[in-house]
Amino acid sequence: MVPELVSGTKKRSCAYVTFLAGNGDYVEGVVGLAKGLIKAKSMYPLVVAILPDVPEEHRLLLRSHGCIVREIEPLSPSLKSSDNKYARSYYVLNYSKLRIWPFVEFSKMVYLDGDMQVFENIDHLFNLPDNHFYAVADCICELYGQSCPEVLPWPKELGSRPPIYFNAGMFVFQPNLSTYADLLNTLKLTPPTQFAEQDFLNMFFKDKYKPISYVYNLLLAMLWRHPEKIELNKAKAVHYCSPGAKPWKYTGKEENMDREDIKMLVKKWWDIYNDQTLDHKQGSIHIAGVEGEVEANRLVAAAFSDANISTLYVTSPSAA
Repeated sequence: MVPELVSGTKKRSCAYVTFLAGNGDYVEGVVGLAKGLIKAKSMYPLVVAILPDVPEEHRLLLRSHGCIVREIEPLSPSLKSSDNKYARSYYVLNYSKLRIWPFVEFSKMVYLDGDMQVFENIDHLFNLPDNHFYAVADCICELYGQSCPEVLPWPKELGSRPPIYFNAGMFVFQPNLSTYADLLNTLKLTPPTQFAEQDFLNMFFKDKYKPISYVYNLLLAMLWRHPEKIELNKAKAVHYCSPGAKPWKYTGKEENMDREDIKMLVKKWWDIYNDQTLDHKQGSIHIAGVEGEVEANRLVAAAFSDANISTLYVTSPSAA
């Protein structure tokens, strides 16, 4: 059954949060994300957790677009893996995302990777019931109990595989110092694995995880892996995480990148990025309007609208 919804629209301190490292062009993605949230008329700010190597000009650029910039220290596992190999070399940086849990001035946050774009307002995610970890399945086939060769392998050193493996490019969580301490203590005892912090978070939150609809984190690969299960026009947030998909350096030459749906999504990203009316104005407030209790609950219910998701709360004992 679908979890009981939060009654009414709560007045609370909430925010979106993303992560940025280095002096490369990824800052363009974060700027695009900030403008996307403005276009979607989000009521909440975007916090950017940055590593010390992010240059001052990038920090100024982010602030000029209304972002709250918070410097964090790098974090990586204490243990070494037997082969010390990540699926991509830069994945080791992503363990630093755990540093967002001490942002306790916010009661709830929605994490979004910097290569995501928000095309519709998703503020209602802040009204999801507390004390759970919400994210989208990394491969939609798992929601249907189907075997699929695209499901990522689970590292045996992390124990039993979770019933559903989620993508850590977007998740809803509650900052908490006690949880943060547990994360750090567990990381000290956990070897690094192929998919870094994504594997780790799946292990750590497997008993608190609840799946939400793919519309909040549409992975581009789903368009060619499982097109029969995807309705592109319903996507509220798109994750440009496939090789060659980053809009700010898109060429269309990589595998699957010459598809018409990919070209359309890249154009939608650029339309937002180039829209000067979305440039942040000091003191401006972008509010979609205060949602009433009925509308707030309708939108939260929609987060669980995928066929078979509601069934998971009955059949998956570890999802509670």
